[in-house]
Amino acid sequence: MSSPLDHAPGPDDAAPVAEYAALGDGRSVALVSRFGSLDWLCLPSFDSAACFARLLGTSDHGRWLLTVADATEITRRYLEDSFVLETTYTTPTGTAVVVDAMPMADGRADVVRRVECTRGYVEVRHEWVVRFGYGSIEPWVHRVTDDDGLPAIRAVAGPDALLLRGDRLPTHTDHRHRDAFRLDAGDAVDLSLTWTHSWEPLPPRLTVPDRLDRTRVVWGLWARSASYRGSYRDAVVRSLLVLRLLTDIETGGIVAAATTSLPEDFGGERNWDYRYCWLRDAAMTLEALLEHGYRDEATQWRDWLLRAVAGDPADLQIMYRVDGGRDLPERELDHLPGYAGSRPVRVGNAAVGQVQNDVLGEVMCALELARECGLTESDDSWSLQRHLVEELLTHWRQPDRGIWEVRGEPQHFVHSKVMAWAAVDRAVRGVERHGLEGPVERWRAARDEIHADVLAHGWDPDRGTFVQAYGAQHTDAALLQLLQVGFLPPDDPRLRATVEAVRAELEIAPGLLRRYPTSRTDDGLHGGEHAFLACSFWLADALARLDDVDGSTALLDRLTALANDVGLLAEQYDPAGDRMAGNVPQALSHLALVRAVHSHDFALERTGRPRADAGR
Repeated sequence: MSSPLDHAPGPDDAAPVAEYAALGDGRSVALVSRFGSLDWLCLPSFDSAACFARLLGTSDHGRWLLTVADATEITRRYLEDSFVLETTYTTPTGTAVVVDAMPMADGRADVVRRVECTRGYVEVRHEWVVRFGYGSIEPWVHRVTDDDGLPAIRAVAGPDALLLRGDRLPTHTDHRHRDAFRLDAGDAVDLSLTWTHSWEPLPPRLTVPDRLDRTRVVWGLWARSASYRGSYRDAVVRSLLVLRLLTDIETGGIVAAATTSLPEDFGGERNWDYRYCWLRDAAMTLEALLEHGYRDEATQWRDWLLRAVAGDPADLQIMYRVDGGRDLPERELDHLPGYAGSRPVRVGNAAVGQVQNDVLGEVMCALELARECGLTESDDSWSLQRHLVEELLTHWRQPDRGIWEVRGEPQHFVHSKVMAWAAVDRAVRGVERHGLEGPVERWRAARDEIHADVLAHGWDPDRGTFVQAYGAQHTDAALLQLLQVGFLPPDDPRLRATVEAVRAELEIAPGLLRRYPTSRTDDGLHGGEHAFLACSFWLADALARLDDVDGSTALLDRLTALANDVGLLAEQYDPAGDRMAGNVPQALSHLALVRAVHSHDFALERTGRPRADAGR
């Protein structure tokens, strides 16, 4: 009889994107495959160079494998509402459990792993291959004795050092460290990995069971703070946790994803580095968190924003580093073959220099929601918003690269114009609703002018839909956000017609939308892409706002089921190949899920429908 794993990738094979679970400590994220191969880790920060880069290459580019041999079944879960990962291996001779985590609240950069045999006996395989510089630098590795008089293995290259400690350590062979051993029922082995600067002394040894338990508790306490009791509880809470996972615990910067260069088009060139803080994505994340009671995170992000954009408003960037740094030069890593042969592998992001006129709209929408939730504006924060709005009014009429960061010619994207309208509208609300100071009459006039411009040039009366850009004859899934920002009343027939047109043009499987037709949009790239999950959740959100509750429910049922076994979503989904694509975990996908469910629940109340079971 064949095993369910007979045709699945093994621990030495490239894992599908959905096979990865995430660990995190509020500063960085590790990706661990179902077979226990830690294939991606940047230390000490999200945008540091990877020391394990197997994800974009081979084991020669670094990985940390801890697995059980001859498994016939592998199941895994996060312990409660945390990012403590428990993987259970069943073999013909016994069962073992591996628990992985990046400890929280320690002010350090660690990964801890514990393998325990719970039945019979098992054979454990351990391999440790450190390669700094995204897999390009083989470090000097040697055995040391720590302050407790116990052995450890230390890998050093330039400023970076990794220290491996454990109940038993692997041995050096062929430029890597390997071990294989048997565990009987009740036996356990603890391992820990710690990053330090190479000139620093060895840090104190961790107690692995204690750190695993503390990390589980810290995550659980944060999750319990969510003011959410509605439908799709598991998907919403896990998504909120992902958004917290991608938020730097010190600076408040929110990265778009934990990875770089996972392809939107397998084997193609649409491979981008998402380990930075897009103002747009972060602002939308802030809205999702605010709607569920997380005000402290809103304050922290607003303070990050003030620091990051300080200076001349004309120098506003669309993205920044986690610490607010502005320098994100894009370069290609030729030594890495890329995920599934998808090249080039990029670090940095050249889109940082683009003009995207929609960005301030998302920021102003988020900050207006913060005011509505009781966050008090400081003199500095409101002054910043005033100056940014005034700067926007000098160039909103100009073409831009739009929300999708096209690398073709700038265009007059309708979504960008609408979000410019939203930015001014929220500034007006700041004066009218919250008593803040500003030239409200001039802002009202500018808001009306932008609105009229969009209706005159962004609406195609012949096709009966808003279009992607002035003069275009096709749509764009970003048009669904017209409903979210209130550009027109939800009962305006033009909105419903646009939703229907977007579905007709961009839906490639039930509920799954592409962002735009790549064959008709000059994005400067070859190849196509798969369904964009955030856009698909925007469709569910739009249906809810149009009071199509049944349609919204059916779509949310389908989309939430696309998450992997531990609830994570990547950027895109390939329905033909039944696989995830793009960087993972992706903040935009998870925040769009949270906000779509929020709109869905309000639609249930508005239409007098009972809410679904909270554990759905």
